[in-house]
Amino acid sequence: MPGLDGVAIEYGPRGKKVVAAAIAWPGWERGAATDDRAIEKLEDYRDRYAPVAEIAGLRAEFDAIGDLQVADRYEGTGTTDFWGITTNVPEFERGQISEEECERRIAILQACWAYFDDVLSRVSEELRKGPRGGGRNRFEILNHTYGSERTQLAPKIGVQTPQGAMLTPEGLRTHREQFVEAIRAYNREGKSARTWPLQFLIKRTCYHLLDHAWEMEDKDLSGEV
Repeated sequence: MPGLDGVAIEYGPRGKKVVAAAIAWPGWERGAATDDRAIEKLEDYRDRYAPVAEIAGLRAEFDAIGDLQVADRYEGTGTTDFWGITTNVPEFERGQISEEECERRIAILQACWAYFDDVLSRVSEELRKGPRGGGRNRFEILNHTYGSERTQLAPKIGVQTPQGAMLTPEGLRTHREQFVEAIRAYNREGKSARTWPLQFLIKRTCYHLLDHAWEMEDKDLSGEV
């Protein structure tokens, strides 16, 4: 496994988008037109990711990261070009991980959930209009984020959450507890999340939560008159 400063670069096959993802820090990922620009954007988001590391109890590790180092480069899929997100699985994410590393990544996932919840609690219901997200308001982003996690991500590890359950405090807590316990169980048994390794599932879930949390922060109108 690459070090805490390692970055993986995924190239869209048509050369339209490149994604830089921090290997040890699920969710710290940015896409751009070139690999240099993708790494620059990733660096630009260092301070925005720091609160996640803080919540996860990993702030000292995170603050110790120096210059970002490219540790792997690989080709993605057409979706990489279209959305500018990681869609292919690099070799280092395949296979079972240690219990310690599994718990570390679970802590980051839980921190991403907490950060997303915090952003929801403090941004305006109506958000600044713009091309990203199609002009959705806060509830629409919440609904999209929860919906994707419930229908596309959680089922990969056997978690079936009823529709609407995540909109209640008890249902959301149950969903997340089951998600975490399923990750632990699958890793103990050396099982993949269907076609995805567990590391990739965690990375994709964290990225989706943070991408929309940062979107809401960027479009927040609560500080405007």
